[in-house]
Amino acid sequence: MARIAVIGAGLGAMAAAARLAVAGHRPVVFERASTYGGAVGRFERDGFAFDTGPALLLLPAVYRDLFVKTGKKPLEEAVGLTQVEPAVRHVFADGTTTDLPNARRAGVAEALDAAVGAGAGALWSAFMNRAREAWDRSRRPLLEEPLWPNWQVLADREPYPAVTRRRLLRKDRTATTLAEIGRYELGGEPRLVALLEQYALAYGLDPRTAPASAAVLPYMEQTFGTWAVSGGLRALADAVYARCVERRVAFEFGAAVTRIVVEDGRAAGVELAGGAVEHADFVVAGVAPGVLDGLLAGQAVRGAVPAWSEAAVPSRLTVHLALRGPRPAGTPHRTVVHGADRDAELAWLFEGGPRPARPTVAVLRTGEASHVPDADHEAVTLTVTVPPHARADEADVAAVLSAAERAVPGLRERLLWHEVRTPQDIAEATGAAGGAVPAPALAAAGGRLLHPANGTELPGLFAVGGWSHPGGGLPHAGMSGALVAGLIVEGPEFRGSQ
Repeated sequence: MARIAVIGAGLGAMAAAARLAVAGHRPVVFERASTYGGAVGRFERDGFAFDTGPALLLLPAVYRDLFVKTGKKPLEEAVGLTQVEPAVRHVFADGTTTDLPNARRAGVAEALDAAVGAGAGALWSAFMNRAREAWDRSRRPLLEEPLWPNWQVLADREPYPAVTRRRLLRKDRTATTLAEIGRYELGGEPRLVALLEQYALAYGLDPRTAPASAAVLPYMEQTFGTWAVSGGLRALADAVYARCVERRVAFEFGAAVTRIVVEDGRAAGVELAGGAVEHADFVVAGVAPGVLDGLLAGQAVRGAVPAWSEAAVPSRLTVHLALRGPRPAGTPHRTVVHGADRDAELAWLFEGGPRPARPTVAVLRTGEASHVPDADHEAVTLTVTVPPHARADEADVAAVLSAAERAVPGLRERLLWHEVRTPQDIAEATGAAGGAVPAPALAAAGGRLLHPANGTELPGLFAVGGWSHPGGGLPHAGMSGALVAGLIVEGPEFRGSQ
């Protein structure tokens, strides 16, 4: 039985702690904040409540597995899960609107034919078939196994089977990036391209440089579905925390770790603010790379995988709206309002250009009764991918509201108040420089979009959460927790769940 110090109480760290406790170890979670959940938080004011992190859950099987492996009560008895229908409404730049059904590929094709024109659905379906191949080829090494020691294989191998096309002089040309998929395989149709590239933007990826393997992102959503958690995503964090407590995981809140103790060449515990030292047999760090470096006095432990630069990773700007008047019947749970000028938006996000007049905005309208003071009000959340360190002045917020009005008619007349959450707020909650939000790991691109392994070059120290393998997002955080627990329980021979 080992004593394990866990730094941070994010979803990945708690998933690892629960699994380690079931295996007979004694995890102690040290969290500098006053509560658990990390980026999965809650903001409340005047009877309104809003999730401050992710809005919807993909791949709930990850958390079903966590609850099956750590106790008798399954996930569905701990939280309410519902597939939202439609999965999403898209409002394109030209005003075209389409509702895409949840986890029904044929239904998506029919919706695109109706909105974009005959043949659009066939183009998208053919792309999704190729995306399925990319998923089948990369799923296990990217999501279910510890990062291979010869990770360069993943860096060099593109799993997406791009269509071969002929250029002048009969040279072959295939799509190597997500943007090229849109150009060569979706016929350059502006609305299909916007639909495809939105998946990259939502994760802070530049579609012009994101590898073709990023096709797995729309594949995951449209194949496995989009799920809402009753009470919001914070309810999932509540359930995972409760499961940890049931398994006798100890939590210390308001306990900032200032140093990882190293003795005889291995991690041997943590030092807390104030100087107290907590000895441990293993240390699990669920923190951003810059924070981890600070805990080790600059000692490099993250391995040879190309490290993400937090300074270059986009963040999120969130605007919470308290509206008078009920949520209209038939309102979709989520709407994506596409920006008016994609080139300008990409230049803003990745090249330091000016903010576009109307950026892409995701509009969340859950209809959760617990999120409003009564049935005559509505809580709405607007989310925009923004450059790291971005500030939000009145003009920025006005641009977001103007875009959202395309999905919420009469928004300004209904508005009681709004609350803005900036990249700085994310940085304070997570410790990530500039409020950077990590993306899921992707194959190819020279390994640029892989994340460092869960094991580190310092024996006894493991990394968990979005900044380690297999990357960002709630499902991936849960997977990282399973991988770390397996590596500690079974040792370096662990090869993932079978």
